Amino acid sequence: MSREILRPSCLRPIPNTFCPGCLHSMANKLVGQCIDELGLAKKTVVVMPVGCSTMGLRFWNMDMVSCAHGRAPAVATGIKRTQPDTFVFAYQGDGDLASIGLAEIMCAANRGEHFTVVFANNSTYGMTGGQLAPTTLVGQKSTTTPKGRDALVDGYPTNMCEILSTLKAPSYIARCALNTPANIRKAKESIMTAFRYQLEGKAFSFVELLTNCPTNWGMAPLDTLKFMEENTIPAFPLGVFRDVEKGV
Repeated sequence: MSREILRPSCLRPIPNTFCPGCLHSMANKLVGQCIDELGLAKKTVVVMPVGCSTMGLRFWNMDMVSCAHGRAPAVATGIKRTQPDTFVFAYQGDGDLASIGLAEIMCAANRGEHFTVVFANNSTYGMTGGQLAPTTLVGQKSTTTPKGRDALVDGYPTNMCEILSTLKAPSYIARCALNTPANIRKAKESIMTAFRYQLEGKAFSFVELLTNCPTNWGMAPLDTLKFMEENTIPAFPLGVFRDVEKGV
């Protein structure tokens, strides 16, 4: 049976508890497939801060560390520096990474720390109530902006890949989307590249995955995929922003 169909062995054989239609489950599956195919499960530490990512404490069949909101890069730095042979990745959401932990991610990337960050961007604070997040789109409604994000009041969405790619140290920075089979395949390729670069001793690697939030967006799951195609992806263009092997 195809590896793409089977549940990754580094994920426990239990149902996930993400909301119906949430693409966090797809993100976890892709990461798990890459861990399995690279044979990394026994040497991996997953770092998870507060947010929907915290549910990984139930799912991952690997060593895990939970940390304070936004502090995953600092914790991952400590683990990787003290245990350099350990494979370390952080799984973070947008409110966590781009707001509460903005200083953490910027400093870790600027230092070129040798771990990987998988960044799930669903444009909302998914677990804590659907509030305005740094990546909420202009005009997109949230519980704290019921009339929609007003750029003159709330500022513009934060494009993390573009910001991090201005730094010299990172080895790989890419943005992918999980709304179509073709984009999902590209996302897996980017995660594999980011993981491989860490294994090869290259500096900080970062993969942003554009996801959805049917619950807080107030949409049916299929409608969120259309919204991503028409709104999220134009605001957050897909592509590779840094690749040291290709000179990007």
